[in-house]
Amino acid sequence: MLRVFRHTFNPFQENTYVVADATNECIIVDAGCNNDRERRALQQTIEAHGLKPVKLLNTHCHIDHFPGNKFVCDTYGLLPEFHEVELEVMYRALDYREIFGFDCEPSPEPKVFLKEGDIVSFGETKLQVLFTPGHSPGSISFYNAENSVLLSGDVLFQGSVGRYDLPGADGETLFRSITEKLMILPDNTKVCSGHGPETTIGQERKTNPFLNRGFFFG
Repeated sequence: MLRVFRHTFNPFQENTYVVADATNECIIVDAGCNNDRERRALQQTIEAHGLKPVKLLNTHCHIDHFPGNKFVCDTYGLLPEFHEVELEVMYRALDYREIFGFDCEPSPEPKVFLKEGDIVSFGETKLQVLFTPGHSPGSISFYNAENSVLLSGDVLFQGSVGRYDLPGADGETLFRSITEKLMILPDNTKVCSGHGPETTIGQERKTNPFLNRGFFFG
């Protein structure tokens, strides 16, 4: 069974996830820790549960989702893995960080880029990479069918969806990603979003108003 630990970091209230299986190997997803207190909190969770980080993943590279990448790289020797398109997104984000009064270190560049259909393995666990652009042009989600867990980044939230009014975003593309990639998953799939509380695919299928196409294009 997967254990999913969530921290909410930085002024954007971004969710950073540590996901571990029975082997105690773990992955860190969207390291948003941006100060010493937040970095210590992430490290303490890992140490308290005797975990061994083996992968650093990013669903996308908006400014709130990678501030902790350099810390994770320096501490655990892990380079991030994300979609190739997001490398440009990351460098663009660094250009506007001061507009938000938000300083963060550049992320190390990946040696491995992820794409649709790739499998990310750690311990005894395999995550399927789903290409889910729209909020960001190279957004990806990670799905584990065995444990019914989806790490959706900023694609799908409880009662909402990712913004599609940002540079590189597109409402039509986001709508297709959600309906064609996520809403086909089983109702009991737990959705671990980039912001806000957890939800399930079944709950969002029934109650999320943005799944009505008119909310995107009305």
